[in-house]
Amino acid sequence: MSELALGISTLRDEPALASRHQGLLMAAVMMVTLMQILDMTIANVALPHMQSSLGATMDTVSWILTSYIIATVMTIPLVGWVSDKFGSRRTFLYAVAGFLIASALCGAATSLTQMVLFRVLQGVCAAFIGPMSQTILFDINRPSKQASAMSMMGMVVMIAPITGPMLGGILTDTLSWRWVFYVNLPIGIPTLIILAWLLPSRPIVPRRLDRFGFLILAIALVSLQLMLDRGQHKDWFDSWEIIIELIIALSAVWIFFIHSRSTTTPLFPAGLLKDKNFLGGLAIMLILGLANVAIAAVLPTMFQNLFGYSAIDTGLLLMPRGLGVMISMFLTRRLMQRMDLRYLMSAGYLICAAALGMMATWSLEMNSGPILSSGFIQGLGLGMLFTPATMAAFSTLPQQLRPDGASLLNLVRNIGGSFGISAIFTLISRNSQISHADLSGHITQFSLPGIDPLAAAYRLGDTGLAALQLLDMEIQRQAAMIAYLDNFYAMTIFIFGVALLPLLLKPIFLNNGDLEGQDDN
Repeated sequence: MSELALGISTLRDEPALASRHQGLLMAAVMMVTLMQILDMTIANVALPHMQSSLGATMDTVSWILTSYIIATVMTIPLVGWVSDKFGSRRTFLYAVAGFLIASALCGAATSLTQMVLFRVLQGVCAAFIGPMSQTILFDINRPSKQASAMSMMGMVVMIAPITGPMLGGILTDTLSWRWVFYVNLPIGIPTLIILAWLLPSRPIVPRRLDRFGFLILAIALVSLQLMLDRGQHKDWFDSWEIIIELIIALSAVWIFFIHSRSTTTPLFPAGLLKDKNFLGGLAIMLILGLANVAIAAVLPTMFQNLFGYSAIDTGLLLMPRGLGVMISMFLTRRLMQRMDLRYLMSAGYLICAAALGMMATWSLEMNSGPILSSGFIQGLGLGMLFTPATMAAFSTLPQQLRPDGASLLNLVRNIGGSFGISAIFTLISRNSQISHADLSGHITQFSLPGIDPLAAAYRLGDTGLAALQLLDMEIQRQAAMIAYLDNFYAMTIFIFGVALLPLLLKPIFLNNGDLEGQDDN
C-alpha cells in the first residue's frame, strides 16, 4: 500500500492496513505491550535475590535495571527508520522473538556479566515493541475506532507499572527470581504465533539513516540516563562523574539540534517537529511519564517499608488506582466525541493534583481507606490523560510519520519517568535526613522533663541500647513519612501548575470518529 493509499483510507474511514480477525490481533498486540512494560518494573523487587545469586554488590546489581533502560532509550530513535527500511511486520516479529529469547537468557544467567548483556538485548528489542504497538493499533483500526483502541492501550500502559512490583514479589517469593523473566514465555510464545499469522505490514520505504544524528543523540540519551540513575548514589553535583555526564548530555543535545536543522535527511522527519499539536503531545507525555511512572515506583516502597504491608497487600492497595484508570478511560472514550480534547486533559491534570493533595495528608496511624480512595481518584485523572494526549499528538500528523511519532512519544514518556523517579527518590533521601535531624533534636533531657534518655539507656546496659535503637528506628520511620508527604505536596503544586498546558494547543475535536484536521494531510 502506498503512502497516498494510506492517506485516502483515512478520509474514507477505513483502516490504513487491512487485517483478519482484528480483535484477536489487537489482543495479541496489547499482550506484547503488557509484557514489555511489566519488564520495566517487575525485576525491581527481585534485585536482592539476584545480588546473592549472581555474586553482585549493592553498587553493581543496579546495572541489571540501568542496562535495560539505557538500551531502550538509545534504540528508540531508530524505530521509524528500521520499520521503513525492513517493513513493519518483519521488524515487529523479530523484536518480539528477540525479547522472548532475551527473557529466557536472563532467567538462565549465572553471572552479573551475562545478566547485563542479556538485559541490553532485551532492552533493544523492547524499544521497538512500545512505539510499533501504538502504530499497529492506529493502522489496523478505522479512524472512528482509533480512540477506543488507544483507550485500551492506555489501560495497559497505566496499569502495568503498578502491577509489575507486586507480580515480581509474588513470583520471587513463591518460585524464584528467575521467574520474573521466565513468565514472559507462556505469555509471549502464543502471542508471537498469533502475530505471525495475522499481522499485516506497512510498505517498505527507502530511507537514509542519519548516522551522525543517531550517534550524537544516543550519546546524549545514555549520558542523561546515567546521570539520572547514578546521581543520588554519587551525591549529584558534588561528583565530577555527574557533572561530566551533564555536560556531555547538554552538548550532545545542542549538536543534535543544530545538525537536524542543517541536514537534508534528519533522524526524525522535519514534519514531526513542525506540528504544534504533536509538540504539545510530547510535553503532555513528558509530564504524564513523570506523574505515572514516578508515583508507581514510589508507592510500593512506601507501603512496604513504612506501613509494613506485604507485596500482595501492596498490590491490592494499588488496585483501585487501576480500576479508576479503566472507568475513566471508558468514560473518556465517550466524552471525546463531544468535547474539546484539551479540556479533558486539563481536567485529568486537576484530578491528579487533587489526589496528590489528599496523599499529602496521610499519616502513619491511618487505615487503608485514604490509600484506596486517593488511588481511585488519581486513576480517574490518569485515565483522562493518556488517550486524549495520544489522539492530540497524532491529530494532524500524516500517517506515514506515525512510526517516528510513536517512537518519539515513547522516548519522551520514558525520559519523563526517569526524571520523576530520580527527583522523587533524591528528595525523599535528603528530606529524610533533614527531618531525622530535626526530630532527633527534640529527644533530649530538656524536652522530656525528669528523664535523660542517654543516661537512662547507659544504666540499663544492653536493654537500654536496644531501646535507643528502637527509638532511632521510629524516628527514621517518621522522618521518611515526612519526606514522602513533602514530595506529594510538591507534586500537587507542580501538577496544578501544568494543568493549563493543554489549552495552549489548537482546539481538537473528534467529529464522527474522524480527527479534525486530518483532511488537511
